[in-house]
Formats: sequence, structure tokens, C-alpha cells
Amino acid sequence: MPCEGLKIKESYKVNSRGLEVFSKSWLPETRPPKAVICFCHGYGDTCSFFFEGIARKLASSGYGIFAMDYPGYGLSEGLHGYTPSFDQLVDDVIEHYSKVKEIPEFCSLPSFLFGQSMGGAVALKVHLKHPDAWNGAILVAPMCKIADVMVPPWLVTQILIGIAKIFPKQKLVPQKDIAEAAFRDPKKRELTAYNVIAYKQKPRLGTAVELLRTTQEIEHELENVSLPLLILHGKADIVTDPSVSKALYEKASNSDKKLNLYDNAYHSLLDGEPDEMILTVFGDIISWLDEHT
Repeated sequence: MPCEGLKIKESYKVNSRGLEVFSKSWLPETRPPKAVICFCHGYGDTCSFFFEGIARKLASSGYGIFAMDYPGYGLSEGLHGYTPSFDQLVDDVIEHYSKVKEIPEFCSLPSFLFGQSMGGAVALKVHLKHPDAWNGAILVAPMCKIADVMVPPWLVTQILIGIAKIFPKQKLVPQKDIAEAAFRDPKKRELTAYNVIAYKQKPRLGTAVELLRTTQEIEHELENVSLPLLILHGKADIVTDPSVSKALYEKASNSDKKLNLYDNAYHSLLDGEPDEMILTVFGDIISWLDEHT
């Protein structure tokens, strides 16, 4: 996507924990944005690279897009790929985006969370901590549950949980090729090698335990999700479980909710599918946003 007609800004700011956080924004250049959209990226992703094209399309459609790399991910400070506390990561996200929403030119605008994969879990936890703070959420293949085929056998998992208490930073968790599992289009799968700031090594033990614990928590809190929702999931996703997205749709308490399940689509709906599928998914997002702004 070209960037003509857009204001794009990158910055580094130190948060309340003393960690330098990288963030980026994309805004329409000649008109005020219709709403604020705050992006929560996935585990093997960052707030730029793959998201860049999506952000530019959304901004070109009149929305203000804000994104950040979590501490320990992308260009933000912290041990790469290490999340000692998922709740702490969520608090970092709340702190950053609360400041965005306080900016005078944006404070009166509708605000939406946009979470992909692990970012879907982040977005849901952000909402559950502050139920009335957002006007809605777009969840793309949200990590409400890690697909069973991606989780090590039960005995191995229990052993790893025990070892994680002693060596939480060690990279010992068995992992299948995420790019192969997530990207249906082979040419787009090859592009993952160029996202050099994304974490691609074996998951650190502490991080893996936190992700597993978080998905178990979210599974038991689906009925507490109370904001308008657009949930998008590929039926052939073997990274996060589409059946739990269906459960989220059924159990979420707000009647303003929509679930789109896409035939044959893999995990990375917005960056790993053939172009025609990506255009369909993006069109569904824009339609939903236009209805809610």
C-alpha cells in the first residue's frame, strides 16, 4: 500500500516500568479520523512489517491506527520473546493505549481494540480489566485456546511447567513450524524470513506457561466479554482453535456480535492467505467498523 495521504509516525517512549516501548501510528492526512483503532500483535509478530499494509489500508479508509511492540517483542526493550507475566504485558498495553486515547484530538472518538492471534487474548484481557473503556473489538484468529496439535503431550507439558519454575527463560518448548502452519500462501510464507525483529526461536518456558495459563483463564471468562465484537477465524486454523471463537461468539454477553468463519483459511487471515481472501476479510472489517462509527 502507498503512504500518500497518510501521516505515519514512529516513536520510542519509556513506560512506568522503565522499559522503552516502540510504537507506530498511521493517520489520514487531510481529515480527522473516524475512530481510534489500537492494535495488539501476535506472538511471532510485531506492530510493523506484516501489519504495515493493513494499517495503511485502514488509515486510507479514514481510521486512526495505533500499534505498539510489547516489551520483549519487536523493537521494544526486554528479553526477546520473554513474557514473565501476561497480566503485566496487558497492563503495559492498557497504559500505552490509555495515553493515546487521552490525546485531545482523539479523546472524543470511538475506540476499538484490534487483536490478532495472541493479540486477541491481549485485547480480551484489556477489555476484561476495563469493561467499559472500549466501543468494540475486532479479533482475528484470537488465542482463546491454543489448538491441541500445537501443544506438547500432557506429560511433556507437565514436565515443562515444572522446569519453567527454575529456568523460565530457557528455550526448550517443542514447536512446529509456525509459518507453515499459519500461512496458506507459499509466497507470503517465504516473507516471514524477512521479519527479522520477530521472535522465531523455540518458545521460552516461562512464556509458554503464561500463554497456556492465559488461554485457560479466557476460556472460563467468555461469558464476561461484554463489548461489541467482530470475530474472524479460518476454519482450517491449526494454531488457535476456531471452535473456541465460536464459543466466544455464543457466550459473549453483548448481543452486538458477529462471527465470520472462512472456508479453507489458515491462521494468518490478513497476511498469509491468497490476495482474494485477504481482500474479503479486510472488506468485512471495514464494513463492521463503518457500521459502528
